Amino acid sequence: MSTDYQRSRVLLGARLRELRTEAGLTVREFAAGCGWAPSKVSKLENGKQTATSTDLDMWAVRVGHPEYAVELRGRLAGLESTYRSWRRQLAGGHRAVQDALGAQHERTTTFRGFSAAVVPGVFQTPEYARSVLSRYAELHGVTRDVEAGVASRMRRQEGLYRSGRRYRVLVAEAALHTRICSRAVLADQLDRLMSVNGLTTVELGIIPLTAEVRIATGDDFWIHDDRLVIAETWHTEMWLDSADDVALYGKVWAGLANGSVTGRAAHGVIARARAAIGF
Repeated sequence: MSTDYQRSRVLLGARLRELRTEAGLTVREFAAGCGWAPSKVSKLENGKQTATSTDLDMWAVRVGHPEYAVELRGRLAGLESTYRSWRRQLAGGHRAVQDALGAQHERTTTFRGFSAAVVPGVFQTPEYARSVLSRYAELHGVTRDVEAGVASRMRRQEGLYRSGRRYRVLVAEAALHTRICSRAVLADQLDRLMSVNGLTTVELGIIPLTAEVRIATGDDFWIHDDRLVIAETWHTEMWLDSADDVALYGKVWAGLANGSVTGRAAHGVIARARAAIGF
């Protein structure tokens, strides 16, 4: 069993435990209501056993929220997939998607990321994150659970203030101007981006529109240490862990970084975008 699969199973179990405790049920009470042995409940909650769709449907009914079955089945469907359909993932809600990313975040010391059209999630304000998640939810016809997704995304930002972490992030200048939110929200977001540019854990590179680049910008991606790449397309999120794939994305990142500006120069590009908003 892969480590990623097991970690995802543990996350599913933690969600099951959360729902049971919120319903005010002990393990024995819950098991009795389902006709299960208490040991089965414990194994599912601790990630020692993989739930079936029937188990998850029963769980949702037992905690008094049958509608949660969709979320739980979505989490189950995403356990092993390398190519993870956004529609299928979001069927489980935004929180499930963000929690899975958060689990990888906790395992990673050095991040190399690239974002072409929006400010990366790890730097987003809550209002900006809400706008981004809402727009993509509308695209895929799944608009529930946005607030839970925003909260989970905000928790990941705690890593910015932990010693030993390193965020090497590239952002295309176009992302500083993308009006995926209101002007006021974008202004606050750019203020936030300028502030994180000064953190000791962050190396922020901005790729100016006029930069000479070794490779054209493409889809957003994150390299987690040298073990995993998470890349996004319109319809799919790809989790790639082969040595060849990780090496390829490392070359792409280095090529993009060659055309970026950092430090005061990056701050200047962000400040000009901020001034253009007019607030």
